[in-house]
Amino acid sequence: MMCLIPIICENKILKLQPMKKLIIYVSTFLAIGSMSSCDVLNELAKQPGIGNVGNIKIPLTNEEVIKGLKNALSVGIDSSVFSLSRVNGYLGNELVKLALPPEAQPIVTNLAKIPGGQKLLNDAIVAINKAAEDAAPQAKSIFVNAITKMSIQDGFNILNGNQNAATVFLKNNTYQQLTDAFAPKIRTSLSKPLVLGYSAETAYKNLIDGYNLASVNGMLFPQVKQNSLATYTTQKALDGLFLKLEQEEKQIRQDPLHQVTDILKRVFGK
Repeated sequence: MMCLIPIICENKILKLQPMKKLIIYVSTFLAIGSMSSCDVLNELAKQPGIGNVGNIKIPLTNEEVIKGLKNALSVGIDSSVFSLSRVNGYLGNELVKLALPPEAQPIVTNLAKIPGGQKLLNDAIVAINKAAEDAAPQAKSIFVNAITKMSIQDGFNILNGNQNAATVFLKNNTYQQLTDAFAPKIRTSLSKPLVLGYSAETAYKNLIDGYNLASVNGMLFPQVKQNSLATYTTQKALDGLFLKLEQEEKQIRQDPLHQVTDILKRVFGK
């Protein structure tokens, strides 16, 4: 009986090409029944979707690809949500830390001209970052629901896509749900008393009002119009969440140390 997957061909060990794509062409295997052992091995070496089992390379199944991607997304989500929802998850990370809205930039520029302005500024910044941290846990169940609906085609698009393809998939399928879930939580957080009965909304309002008062009706420097702090905070909280998720995805794709399960090693391992 002919050996379909020989290890040695013409006294030389042949190395199959590294896995680049995970699409299995069944027709290839149907067409090689009459080939020699060396021809079979050479043909197999050309096929995408070949993974390692010992020294022999075998195809990944569609089920393995989807399972691996769902596992990768679950790992990335767990890490991202946990890191952002803990104390100072946003505030202590310069990459995702929320600054004041754009309309407050004149305040930052002219801060030294406002007595007590630095304290008001700090209070407002701390408050919006705390509100983002309070809302972060809402993301997990929404992400998990999107993962369960992933199709085989979605999986291959992600696997063969850019380094942030999974993050883009989740953003496209969850952003509005996340906004709807984050906004009430953030509004509640921004309304909670923080220090001496002041909430984040109050701190921000005092910051804007204090600045506008010090401007003497715009004579010293331009006055600032206050927009919705909750809407701004919701948007920036989600921006930070997807940035963290993108970082986790790249690590899982590229770094073996982040391929923490066998299926991740199987799907993403070189």
